[in-house]
Amino acid sequence: MSEKIEKATLGGGCFWCLEAIYQRVKGVSKVESGYAGGKNENPNYREVCSGTTNHAEVIQITFDSEVISFEEILFIFWRIHDPTTLNRQGADVGTQYRSVIYFHDENQKEIALKSKSETENAKIWSNPIVTEISYLPKFFKAEESHQNYFNDNSNQPYCRAVIEPKVRKFMEAFEPKA
Repeated sequence: MSEKIEKATLGGGCFWCLEAIYQRVKGVSKVESGYAGGKNENPNYREVCSGTTNHAEVIQITFDSEVISFEEILFIFWRIHDPTTLNRQGADVGTQYRSVIYFHDENQKEIALKSKSETENAKIWSNPIVTEISYLPKFFKAEESHQNYFNDNSNQPYCRAVIEPKVRKFMEAFEPKA
């Protein structure tokens, strides 16, 4: 069986939450937390959290498109975060927490736009979707302490209170994909 390896770069608030979920998706071989969309070269967590870099916290997913498609990656994305809140996810507020799809090529752009339209038409969310869809300028991998965060720190209060319920909800709702 040949693999067709692709990448997707998504932001939906705290990168730890998205990372924890996509690590559990069949066909995903790697998830890296990082930063994209801002002006600073090689940003760090402190700089991004200050809100002055315009970088978003994102994850970069490496996946086998013969097992899971980019469309399916986005289907999950629209349902595991709130794409209707501008620069905010829960208690996390600032441009670094914006909802964003960074496409890697024109095909991904078309799929992202179509997926956003289909999600809006499905009325999953009562408010309009504000997710940014932009070309990926550059991905900067976050510090090692932010990689595999939930798996390595599952007993920390933030992980138990915020991430764990999201992971549990995902596992129940998307069992065939997990």
